[in-house]
Amino acid sequence: MSTYSIVVPVYNSAKYLRKCVDSLVAQTIGKDKLEIILVNDGSTDESADLCREYASKYSFVIYVGQDNAGVSRARNRGIEVATGDYIGFVDSDD
Repeated sequence: MSTYSIVVPVYNSAKYLRKCVDSLVAQTIGKDKLEIILVNDGSTDESADLCREYASKYSFVIYVGQDNAGVSRARNRGIEVATGDYIGFVDSDD
């Protein structure tokens, strides 16, 4: 059984974040095969709070916080945390 990790770098995207994460949570893949990794890259808006909210609500959503280091480092941090057989990336404003 394959598993999937979706890494979402997050930086000051509170305006779009709910729509993004809600669409990922609504995927039809079994939740036992999916992890969503939200990497907050030092946001100064309420993005971190939203990420924590999703992580506390869904067991397959993982929150990772870091100081602002840029989108590439946020993606790399997500890769370090990922446990899936396959890794995908979604921008938080998608």
